[in-house]
Amino acid sequence: MDLGLRDKRAVVTGASRGIGLAITRALASEGVEVVAGARSASEELTALTASGRVHHVVVDLSTAADAVRLVEAAAERGGVDILINNVGAVTPRLGGFLGVSDEDWLTSLTLNLMAAVRTTRAVLPAMIAAGRGVIVTTSSVNAILPDPTVIDYSASKAALSNFCKSLSKELGPHGIRVNTVSPGPVATDLWLGNDGVAATIARSSGGQPAQIAAGAAAQSMTGRFTRPDEVADLVLFLASDRAANITGADFTIDGGLITTI
Repeated sequence: MDLGLRDKRAVVTGASRGIGLAITRALASEGVEVVAGARSASEELTALTASGRVHHVVVDLSTAADAVRLVEAAAERGGVDILINNVGAVTPRLGGFLGVSDEDWLTSLTLNLMAAVRTTRAVLPAMIAAGRGVIVTTSSVNAILPDPTVIDYSASKAALSNFCKSLSKELGPHGIRVNTVSPGPVATDLWLGNDGVAATIARSSGGQPAQIAAGAAAQSMTGRFTRPDEVADLVLFLASDRAANITGADFTIDGGLITTI
């Protein structure tokens, strides 16, 4: 299927690893010019920049100024047709709610909500002037599946999904589509890395990271984690004109983890 994305211009946040890297790679393979925002380069992102279709901009999206600077860098390269709000972070809160400080809450809200708010704010004037644009944001199943182990992450992702739904209603008449993708556990460092969710829980409980990860995977109907490239494929479809009348929607990709309608 030709998605018709060739020569479009995209910004991807959190692009150096995991889902963001997979989305960046997939967009570039479709002929999209990608401005990839990340605090540091990974080996994989550096390799992609060699293709000439990916340009890495070093940004810290916990700051308001760098969200603007990322979009300005994209504008200098021709503008933004597609914004992928992907940056985010999660820290398991194994000490319970009372162990989550104001600083913890603000960090989660900044990375999981405000980074998207600020980057979206920066791209919108040009999109509105052009009368077209696509915004796809990575949310999470935890937006509707609250978990006390990630209480601040769940709340911030719920706010993110709500923000995107509200924004879709305002921007639809301007020709701008806004959708969210909500993965369950994904086979990335966020879950499986040395400091990921599985390892963090294992250190606290005395278990093994592989056992923790296997237990999490077993909760889905497919019995496995989603692959980053599977999320990327969904994002690319939503970014394309094949999804031209889809806006204000959330797409869950969780292997059947959420069992309710």
